[in-house]
Amino acid sequence: MMGKVTISQNMGEDSTNVSNIFIDEYMQDANDAQLKVYLFLLRMMKANLPTSVPELADKFNHTEKDVIRALKYWEKKGLIGLEYDADQNLTSIHMEEIVAHKTYGRRKEDVIRALPTVQSRSVSSDISESAEPAVVKHNYTASVLRNFKQTEGSGIMFIAEQYYGRPLNPTEMSTIYYIHDELNFSDELLDYLMQYCVDNHKSDFRYMEKVAINWNQEGISTPEQARAESYKHDADVITVMKALGMENAPTVKEGSVITSWRGELGFTMDIIMEACDRTVMATQKGRLRYCDKILRSWHKSDVKTREDIARLDANHNADVRKKKVMASVSSIDNTGRLGGSYIRSNGSQNSFTQFQQNTYNFAELEQQLLDN
Repeated sequence: MMGKVTISQNMGEDSTNVSNIFIDEYMQDANDAQLKVYLFLLRMMKANLPTSVPELADKFNHTEKDVIRALKYWEKKGLIGLEYDADQNLTSIHMEEIVAHKTYGRRKEDVIRALPTVQSRSVSSDISESAEPAVVKHNYTASVLRNFKQTEGSGIMFIAEQYYGRPLNPTEMSTIYYIHDELNFSDELLDYLMQYCVDNHKSDFRYMEKVAINWNQEGISTPEQARAESYKHDADVITVMKALGMENAPTVKEGSVITSWRGELGFTMDIIMEACDRTVMATQKGRLRYCDKILRSWHKSDVKTREDIARLDANHNADVRKKKVMASVSSIDNTGRLGGSYIRSNGSQNSFTQFQQNTYNFAELEQQLLDN
């Protein structure tokens, strides 16, 4: 078995220095193309020579896409900065100096910030500020954010600006980039995350970040999974489920119906609970559907308060009394029109009662027989 070997130096001045931090903390995670590209960039910088994506591709027998992916990889790591012209052509590459960090090498100007995890998933609950981060986030260069906004992130950045009604500042753009690129959120999941925060009146991007980290730790990767998770911890949804006697965790469909009463129909919990009480008194089965019908009927009648419900109840009771009176009058008129109690109230007669009986004078008939 071989032991340790001694390494001696016999290098000339024509050499390229590589940071020990790069070797210790970055090299092990990089693939072959990424290592070759970075080392060659160091070589060209040392010699003060220009290069290009096609030249790098030819040099190492890689495709231009491989080279571009490698450049973006090192840009994401903060070791280089990329600049583009208006047509998205690469114009310059800035080699960034790296410094040691206790967990990972970073650029000098980067500020490491630990992000807390979400301890409680209830919208109204406080979020702990002392939890350990799921993924370390660092400041991204302006070129990284600009490139993201102009390429793969253009759609989600536009959606974010629509949700918040204004252009995003660099810090907010960094949050979107972090969630999309570091936490691997799809555009659809990021869209739902922003909708979730806005619907719950949470406009602070730090809150969005914390929820995203929590979902990432829970293994949530689709909007459907996120909806199911959020309904489990929605205090109003749980209250309604219990009021209707439903002890199961809310499904996506159940949670969607209940939240539509607050969102789509605009009812307060006071009105919703009144509908729940009436549902429980009326039926044992299909209570969610029954309650939904009550609330949608009230919505059509422009119900906003309990006084509006009382008004509807009074109108309904008056209509019921009026129909009973009309039914009673109709029954009396029908009896009189048929001419007496010996006729059945429904106006029907059997074949016997329809037979026309004759009357005879027996004395007169006897006299006629004697005369003959």
